[in-house]
Amino acid sequence: MSSVLPSRSQAPETAGEYRPISSHLAITPPVSVVIPAMNEAENLPYVFKTLPAWIHEVVLVDGNSTDDTVAVARDLWPGVKVVRQQGRGKGDALTTGFEAATGDIIVMVDADGSADGNEIVSYVSALVSGADFAKGSRFANGGGTDDMTFIRKLGNWALCTAVNRKFGARYTDLCYGYNAFWRHCLDKIELDCTGFEVETLMNIRVVKAGLKVQEIPSHEYLRIHGTSNLRAVRDGLRVLKVILKERSNRRELRRQDRRSPMLGPVRGEVR
Repeated sequence: MSSVLPSRSQAPETAGEYRPISSHLAITPPVSVVIPAMNEAENLPYVFKTLPAWIHEVVLVDGNSTDDTVAVARDLWPGVKVVRQQGRGKGDALTTGFEAATGDIIVMVDADGSADGNEIVSYVSALVSGADFAKGSRFANGGGTDDMTFIRKLGNWALCTAVNRKFGARYTDLCYGYNAFWRHCLDKIELDCTGFEVETLMNIRVVKAGLKVQEIPSHEYLRIHGTSNLRAVRDGLRVLKVILKERSNRRELRRQDRRSPMLGPVRGEVR
């Protein structure tokens, strides 16, 4: 599913099968970038400017914007696939985008200008090297953030610690929206939430599904224009609710495992 860049002697026969993503790596799997956006017309130029040219497709999920979000996206990336969101919330938008994406690899990127598209190569490299899920982390060595208050950092740390202890993960970050994964992951994790807690739900369920996760150091920049819909207390409580619910579900699975010797324990691996 992946390969290093072919040599000059091989290039004439295989060049059409590979898309270079760096001087040392080329890939065959198509990559889709999913961007949920609502009234982000001013930020999209910064987002699209850093997207690599080798991306297979960009899927913009428009949350019923009242500004020129869609027109700006089409002007910046003429082949962009625009999908109108029928529901509400970031979780619903991402689910809509994942369903519309056609790539074997899916990258999720926020539309506020806080993510650097140049980092996508690191995510894709991790996936083609063997990971199922490449999880961005602002607190892994080499990562950083310009957009978190002390209280939000403390809350993220507490929630991350709870997930690590309850589910056997080794995450350094939990509530971050810059991630990438193979399409097959969607067959193993059900996304049944609508809000900002979607990243936490994904992080928990990939571990419960036993998928191989690799953290990618990422730097989060300040939102360039506008204000975020994130509310620290409200959304923090929603994240906590997800953790407690998933923990409860895990206990029920363990009871089923004890009753049925045909079922193995649920394990996850985080590197």
